[in-house]
Amino acid sequence: MPHGFSTVLVVNCGSSSIKYSMMAMDRGHLCASGLVEKIGENGSLLRHRADNAKGEPVESRREIKAGDHRAAFAHIAALLRNTGILADGAGPDAIGHRVVHGGEAFSAPVRIDPDVIAAIRTLSPLAPLHNPANLIGIEACLDAFPSASQVAVFDTAFHQTLPPHAYRYAVPNDWYERHGIRRYGFHGTSHRYVAERAAEYLGRSLQGLKMITLHLGNGASAAAIRHGRCIDTSMGFTPLEGLVMGTRSGDLDAAVPLYLETALGESADSLQAMLNREAGLKGLCGSNDLREVLGREQAGDEHARLALEIYCYRIRKYVGAYFAALGGLDALVFTAGVGENSPVVRSRICAGLEALGIAVDPEFNERSPEPVNEIGRRGQAVRVLAVRTNEELQIARETLSVLTS
Repeated sequence: MPHGFSTVLVVNCGSSSIKYSMMAMDRGHLCASGLVEKIGENGSLLRHRADNAKGEPVESRREIKAGDHRAAFAHIAALLRNTGILADGAGPDAIGHRVVHGGEAFSAPVRIDPDVIAAIRTLSPLAPLHNPANLIGIEACLDAFPSASQVAVFDTAFHQTLPPHAYRYAVPNDWYERHGIRRYGFHGTSHRYVAERAAEYLGRSLQGLKMITLHLGNGASAAAIRHGRCIDTSMGFTPLEGLVMGTRSGDLDAAVPLYLETALGESADSLQAMLNREAGLKGLCGSNDLREVLGREQAGDEHARLALEIYCYRIRKYVGAYFAALGGLDALVFTAGVGENSPVVRSRICAGLEALGIAVDPEFNERSPEPVNEIGRRGQAVRVLAVRTNEELQIARETLSVLTS
């Protein structure tokens, strides 16, 4: 570990929340993590988790006064110091910020300076719910920890290796050249982490593998990775495109919202909100909690059964398409909340893919979750894995890579 960067604070700011993780990089250890919610409201809540003197995880929860993000960071800093995670008056050596949208400007993490801040602000129209909040976190950390080196790590960066035929839409060139209308992709930090972890498990160089990674949580995306480079991904200009998700529709005929503006008399903003928050599994059966949907299916709920069929079918179609785009496949990797923890969904996605060399072993698939579980049937051409993602660790690693290069 290069001297001077042993502790990294990873920050993920929302409009009214802050998620944080403190990493001891010399030991590869998560020292503490937490979440501040309801910033700017009465009764802001700070939840914190850290190991006690015996090495046992202990959680605490308390109300705080946090009128803005700067006040919230003051509480976080005080808590980290009071519990001995940070020395009195000191800050972390480095801070890695999750930034959702880097556009075409950023294909790798970068050290934060005034020019980077200005560029992230310029990109805010592409991610109006995320980039402004990410900027608030950056500016608040610059105030709270002025001596710490700070790095922006972009969700979109991993997908900047897509070739033009994969990222361009068939729309007027002017839309792309003047307005940046193209596929950007998201969840890049997770896709990168699990691809590298899978290659390590397989004892192969990532540069020698053809891999499909499936990040299946409340948000969901697929990525086709050849020789360590992403060549296609399911999310597009926004995180709305692609797979069916908890509350997002995924792929949709572009004329549908245009039709509904007239048919329902709804505004574009209202329809966008519904497609992001009221569609997907929630729109199909009333719940975006996949565990609940599975339970309702078992109880005979036809809406839940159809929702799951659509959900798995869409993913299976993308696996087939990416198999063709890659020209074959070495590994299929499941990750995130659903991908790591739902044997039923993994089995249904892989059902019928035997002709591609993909099959799940029922016994292996039911094993308790581990950092890496091999769940594929022995003797098949494609290795099937469930890999626990760790976006915070990946952000910390990428932060160090910038500061020590």
